[in-house]
Amino acid sequence: MAEHQSPETTPDGHFVVIKGRRWRATDPSIPEETAARLRRHLMSARRAVRSATTAADTEAERAARARVNLAKTALGERGTPWWDQTEEERRRRWEQGLTSLDDETA
Repeated sequence: MAEHQSPETTPDGHFVVIKGRRWRATDPSIPEETAARLRRHLMSARRAVRSATTAADTEAERAARARVNLAKTALGERGTPWWDQTEEERRRRWEQGLTSLDDETA
């Protein structure tokens, strides 16, 4: 898969398929600007995990992994499946996640 191509999705749109493995897709109802901000938080948290593991800093690693989980949950990739939530629950999920991530990096 080239970088500029979107990954294959399942027919229902609930999962993306990467190297034959299914992963939960990001909630498509998240506004693009919000989803982009959440992805930036996710990438920053993943970089923090790498730095912490390289430095053998278990506390920093734990905090960074918690940020990864928060970002992925806000994106709808973890927790209750987004397709099982109401529109209000979905909006609340990403708004609360973004607020928490913004507060942590402020």
